[in-house]
Amino acid sequence: QVQLVESGGGLVQPGGSLRLSCAAPISIFSDNDMGWYRQAPGKERELVARIYSRGFTNYAEFVKGRFSISRDNAKNTVYLQMNSLKPEDTAVYYCRAQSGVTIYWGQGTQVTVSS
Repeated sequence: QVQLVESGGGLVQPGGSLRLSCAAPISIFSDNDMGWYRQAPGKERELVARIYSRGFTNYAEFVKGRFSISRDNAKNTVYLQMNSLKPEDTAVYYCRAQSGVTIYWGQGTQVTVSS
């Protein structure tokens, strides 16, 4: 069973920063698109940011200018740097990998933004 291992979530005050990490098996990470999604209580899961195998990125409007996605191909890891966090960013954040038509999800990491 493919595992995407996420880390870096936690509790942070509004305006603070967190960095999420997602490590994937090389068979999944290499030459494939990676992304971060989030799901708040009572809401549907939504795209936060995506990074393509060649490094192109796209972001949801609500995180542009605050979040940054990157990948370290030597470590098979994708990162989400989150700055200027707001209470409405509170959610479970999931790592996603797509290999062909197969999609893999991490177990999720909780991010809570509260004073």
